[in-house]
Amino acid sequence: MQNLKEIETEGFTIIKNVYDQNEIEKLTAIIENVTENKTEKSTFRKSDDLFAIRQFHKEIPESLHFIFNQNLIDIIKSNFGEDYFITKSIYFDKPEKSNWFVSYHQDLTISVDKKMKIENFENWTNKQNQFAVQPPKEILENIFTIRIHLDKTTKENGALKVLNKSHKKGIYRTDKVDIENEVETICEVDKGGIMIMKPLLFHASNKTTNNKRRRVIHIEFSNKNLPNELEWSEKMDYHKTLN
Repeated sequence: MQNLKEIETEGFTIIKNVYDQNEIEKLTAIIENVTENKTEKSTFRKSDDLFAIRQFHKEIPESLHFIFNQNLIDIIKSNFGEDYFITKSIYFDKPEKSNWFVSYHQDLTISVDKKMKIENFENWTNKQNQFAVQPPKEILENIFTIRIHLDKTTKENGALKVLNKSHKKGIYRTDKVDIENEVETICEVDKGGIMIMKPLLFHASNKTTNNKRRRVIHIEFSNKNLPNELEWSEKMDYHKTLN
């Protein structure tokens, strides 16, 4: 349970060799086969600096058989249990010469099926027919994110930078964070490795400087039901993909 302890104390952990070369090649082949010449969908975002697919597990469900290999299933089970489900997924492809960067922030929104008035649910948005909202802190604290690295990720091609232990601050204004007095870690991850993090952990990403591609599958999990009649719009029981 060393990984869980590190996630709880530092807000993240890195695990090597979750996928072998063959599994990575199969995953990338599936993604490229689906996305080739199919970038006009509302869930696809393409620019010179970034290609992204939202609702990835719905758009490319055939990838789930390879994503949830025995290594990943064992990691989730041993650290979090068996009752968690997918709540959101995004595929990021940062090209070799990308100037795309992201400043320090927390992941504060969840994807839901409708907009309705609920206490402590705020900052509603609706993009490409997808509702998003900032839920209470307790729901965000329950979520964990797994980032699957399809390429070797270093500080030169946009590896995440995080502020250790910052997930313990709760929901916190970015301009109130004194970065100079925080412990910062650059989370370099080898191809086939994963990073697990809490969404309230402050994280950022720099521009690419080494002409190396960076592809990551980002999947969020929770085991909490939402109040009233609100539902997770991307909810999926990953166990059903294993049959």
